[in-house]
Formats: sequence, C-alpha cells, structure tokens
Amino acid sequence: MQGVPEHSEIVIVGGGPVGALAALRLAQAGRDVTLIEARAKDAPLRDARALALSWYSRQQLATAGAWPDELPATVIDSVHVSQQGGFGRTVLTQQDLGLPHLGAVVDYPALTAALATALEQAGVRVLWQARVSKVASLARYASVTLTLNERQHLLTCRLLVLAEGGVLAESLPGIQRHVHDYQQSAVLAMVEASQPHRNVAYERFSAQGPFALLPHGEQMMLVWTRSHEEAARLHAADGSVLLAELQQAFGERLGRFVSVGERAVFPLALRQLNSVHSGRVVMIGNAAQTMHPVAAQGFNLGLRDAVGLVAALEGAADPGDAALLRRYGAARRVDSHAVVGFTHGLVRLFDGQGVAVKALRGLGMSAIDALPPLRKAFAGHLVFGVGV
Repeated sequence: MQGVPEHSEIVIVGGGPVGALAALRLAQAGRDVTLIEARAKDAPLRDARALALSWYSRQQLATAGAWPDELPATVIDSVHVSQQGGFGRTVLTQQDLGLPHLGAVVDYPALTAALATALEQAGVRVLWQARVSKVASLARYASVTLTLNERQHLLTCRLLVLAEGGVLAESLPGIQRHVHDYQQSAVLAMVEASQPHRNVAYERFSAQGPFALLPHGEQMMLVWTRSHEEAARLHAADGSVLLAELQQAFGERLGRFVSVGERAVFPLALRQLNSVHSGRVVMIGNAAQTMHPVAAQGFNLGLRDAVGLVAALEGAADPGDAALLRRYGAARRVDSHAVVGFTHGLVRLFDGQGVAVKALRGLGMSAIDALPPLRKAFAGHLVFGVGV
C-alpha cells in the first residue's frame, strides 16, 4: 500500500476508466501522477453496463497498455439505425472509414480490471479506498483533502484533475452545472436471439422509446429508454413480457428473442458544466458532462477528454498554467458541445411520433445512407469525435 505524499505534480480524483486512462497516459509522458480512488483495489464491481467503445477509444486504451489480448470484448463492424413504423434507415460500416472495426463492446468491470492491472504494471501511484472531502485551488497549487485508513491528509499539486461523478466540481469558483432531467430511465438487460448478430449494433427508435442492441459475445446487450414508470414495470415483469415488447418494437431481423437475463434500471439526465476548468482544477469525463445513452457517445467523449488533456499538457513546465487550461477548455468545447447537442437533439427528434416527424426522420436517415461523403462524415464524428 502506497503512502500519501505531501505533493504530486498532478493529482487525479476518480479511478474509473477516464481517470485511469488519463493517469496512464500522463505517466507515459513522464509526469508525476497520483490517482485517488474511493473503492478498494480488489473490490468486485457490480455494474451491469456494457460499454460501446469507438475504434478510436479502443486504440487509445491499447496505447496505454489497458487493452490486453485476453480482454473479453466483442467487435462492432456495422451500425444499423432505423425507426419503427416509418421508412428510412442508415447502415454505417467499417468500410466507410477504412477501419478494421467501428468499435467494440466490453463489460465495465472487465475494462476497469484491465486498467487497474495496467496502472500497477506502469508503477502509477494509486491511493485506493481514499475519500476526498474537499478540493481547492490557489495561485501556485491546488489541494485535496482526503481520508485514508481513518486518517485525514492534505495533498497539494500543480494540477488537479477531477474525473469522478461531478460533485466536487460544484464547490469551485465560477462553476455551474446545467441539468436537464429527461424524466426517463434506461433498462439494461442481456438478451439472446435465435439468429446471430454478426457483429452488428442496432439503434432503433421505437414508439415506446429509443433502444440499442449491442453485440456481446453470442448475446446482445439491450439498452432501452423508457419512462420511469415503464422502466419499473419492465424491471419487475416476467421476462416473457419484455421479450414480447422488444420483438414487436424490433421486428424479426434477428429472428425471435428467446431469453433475457437480469435487468437493471438507471435514471437519465443531461449534466454539463459551464466551464471545464477553475483555477488549477480541470474536469474530465462525468465530472464535466453526462448525457443520454442514445448513440452511445458519453463514455467515448470522456476518454477523448483524457486524451485531449494529455496532449494539451505536452511540454508544459507548469501543467496548471491558466492560459494552458483555457486553451484545453476551448479545444474540448467544440467536441463536447457538438456531441451533447447531437445527443440531446436525437432524444427530442425521435421522441415525436407524428406523421410529419416520422417522415422527416426517414428522409434524414435515407440521405445519410444514400450519400457516401455524408455517411463517411457522420461515421467519422461518431468514431473520432468533432474537431479532434
């Protein structure tokens, strides 16, 4: 167990995938990094999420040494987008971008374990089971107040990176968080169909709410947006009820849905900061923004935050320099606002079920599908981000 230093050049709070990737890449760049994580090192993760990673995200994790050959992941070769009860569809493939795959699906616990192993192998200082109660920024350094082994410690740094759930950022000067409650929940469940998925991910906009079907081994992970009441009903209902409703909403592209596993429910909201930096503190990943799971962009955006921060700090004598952090914030604003706006717009656009709205959606999907340059640009933004 590593002790708490008095000072570290860069401190990262939050040892999830975004914070861990930032720590690994900064350590590779020769920075003195301390990562603080609230959970115990070997604590089992009970997280039902399967993450849909773009090929760009997968490559960034591999560069950090966090994508071992044995990592249980299922590749995505194409994405099929359609709507229930209306014409029009879009199919994006790896050939559109000349990539081996468009992305991959991996369980959150499996990726987190791979990152923990990579951190240990890289010799990154990690303070496990440490809880941060206060952060502050002064002219020459930032500080973190944390509790480890029932003792309180004060740790200073040149740059503090918040990569946790976002609570700490709200105590910083000039930081405000915009929140939009969608009044919806996501229902997650593993389902099995009678026909193989052939590494196709499906995005379907149904009358009951948008859902994704992600290839996951021989099965598929369902992420279905419903009202809170409907999500609670599906969570409690017999599996045959969910399968019947999914079959009606999806059709028979995969034959019949034959089984469903345990279900989990998560409330959905958009949360975005007015600024991703305050003094010598910068926010990345969920600390900067969380969004609706439609289009599976939130996690990939967070990883691009981490990669962008490492690039912005390259060669900087003072990683907490105000001008440097302003440039980082401006650079990330393009990607972040574009992705948040796109995701939020999709939720609103596909929430309507009128004839005119369906026709507009159908025309848009048909246009993307029929025009290769438009399809390539659209796929490129999903895989690599905007302005990256």
